[in-house]
Amino acid sequence: QVSLAESGGGLVQAGASLRLSCAASGGTFNKVAIGWFRRTPGKEREFVAAISRDGARTFYADSVKGRFTISRDNAKNTVLAQMSSLKPEDTAVYYCAADGGDGYFLHYRRDDYTYWGQGTQVTVSS
Repeated sequence: QVSLAESGGGLVQAGASLRLSCAASGGTFNKVAIGWFRRTPGKEREFVAAISRDGARTFYADSVKGRFTISRDNAKNTVLAQMSSLKPEDTAVYYCAADGGDGYFLHYRRDDYTYWGQGTQVTVSS
């Protein structure tokens, strides 16, 4: 079992930066891959970024590549999403997710993740 909690969302203007945090508990954090997803009204959760268990490999959706950076600190059981040059279309509820312990491989499908946080709202005004 892994419990996840997102934080760091808020209301910002276009072009601003924001850092989201995902804090994990209840499991062996360094054994799981972590993904970030986002959801807007009327849409299913959309893949944003993923990171392998050791942080060595990352993968980004084209929509955020070059603007978002995913990183992890296994000693602190946290994963970060550093978001820069935010756009109104980045407005969404952001979720972090952990796989079931495969860890080594990167995942970009919702069904490849087992554990989910409750989400944090990011709103970007024009």
